[in-house]
Amino acid sequence: MFVGIVRIELHLPASGSLKSKRQIVRSLKERIRSRTRAAVAEVDHQDLWQRAALGVAVVSGEAGQVAEQLQAVRGLVDQTHEATMLDWQEQML
Repeated sequence: MFVGIVRIELHLPASGSLKSKRQIVRSLKERIRSRTRAAVAEVDHQDLWQRAALGVAVVSGEAGQVAEQLQAVRGLVDQTHEATMLDWQEQML
């Protein structure tokens, strides 16, 4: 069994309230879940308007498949115009 986990730090420059932040984060989490079947959660900065941290985990029987899924997650984050990725901390177990 192979596990890949990622902590993603995001800057949300257009967010002017917690409500708008939640909308952006919820949309990104749903896109990640539906397209990669990864587990996703907001793990930090819940009280800040323009910052978010997401934790993502994927599990597979093949290391290559875990790497592919994590790259797909990165592509989805990069395509999100409302958020800028500040940091990507990846671990393979």
